[in-house]
Amino acid sequence: MLLNRLITAMGTSGKEHEIREIILEEMKKYVKDVKKDKFGNLIAHKKGKGPTVLLIAHMDEIGLMVKSIDDKGCIHCSEIGIIEPLSLIGTRVVIPVKKEHIHGIITLKEISNNEDPDNVPKIDSLIVDTGLTKKDLLERGVEIGSYINIQKTVGFLGSKKFVCGKALDDRIGCYILIELAKRIRKFNSNCNVYFVFSVQEEVGLYGAKTSIYNIKPDWAVGVDVTVADDFTGNATRRIGHGPTITVKDAEMLADPCIDSWLKDLAKKKNIPYQLEVSEGGTTDALNIAIAKGGIPTTVVGVAIRNLHTPVGIAHMDDINNAIRLLELLLRDPPMVCLT
Repeated sequence: MLLNRLITAMGTSGKEHEIREIILEEMKKYVKDVKKDKFGNLIAHKKGKGPTVLLIAHMDEIGLMVKSIDDKGCIHCSEIGIIEPLSLIGTRVVIPVKKEHIHGIITLKEISNNEDPDNVPKIDSLIVDTGLTKKDLLERGVEIGSYINIQKTVGFLGSKKFVCGKALDDRIGCYILIELAKRIRKFNSNCNVYFVFSVQEEVGLYGAKTSIYNIKPDWAVGVDVTVADDFTGNATRRIGHGPTITVKDAEMLADPCIDSWLKDLAKKKNIPYQLEVSEGGTTDALNIAIAKGGIPTTVVGVAIRNLHTPVGIAHMDDINNAIRLLELLLRDPPMVCLT
């Protein structure tokens, strides 16, 4: 299953080569013009008549990096992206060095009676235990700056509609873009489409900023995930209740014309959707929206539980409905939003 391959592939920010090769292999089946730019983004161009549209999803995932190795062989870490430290305790990790992978477990010293058990651990209090000495680690190539990857995990919960695994943020978006490329190959799209698979979103939305230089889109859609809030009292982003259409996030106001068009398309075809207004986080869409004097931009997302942890949870219906909605958008683009 393609989604499984995307989720299990390694691709921490700055080291996206493994996931990029998988996406490149898939996109070449459906789009002739697929290139890697100098920064590492993958850009596929499906020529067509009508407005030029940019769809963007990021390839990279959160991870860790070796910050230091103490005399006991304990590896101290630095975050790549934002990670919830509490969720890392007990997580299996892999450190790729030279021609081997060194396996380890993220651990925390035991809480003594003199410490407050309510104190939430921070990344500084976590270590990676590999069972090796400092000398062994150094000899095998582990050094300051070595990447520490979350071990591959993917599967389903009790219901096969609930997929779980690492890097759902944003391999779900990558999967959606590949499926869209597959679908529009079978009909003449009313758009000139650029599919962008960006790098280094988790550390600063950098891939989006560089990818836009050689593209002149009339409008754009970010395809990403968002945090599910269905365990709260006033839920607005529930998994299994449709893709989200962003109205506002922490740093971006979505284009109201594109949002209105998406809502109308969803209503016509009975596709469930949820509107997102949030105060936390943003996406690659921000750097697209403020490029080149301003580009009308919104985000179509999939709500997931356990965002930015080693194992997220998403609903396949939301993923498939996001694909349906975006396919409709490419078939029937909002020409009115160009005026």
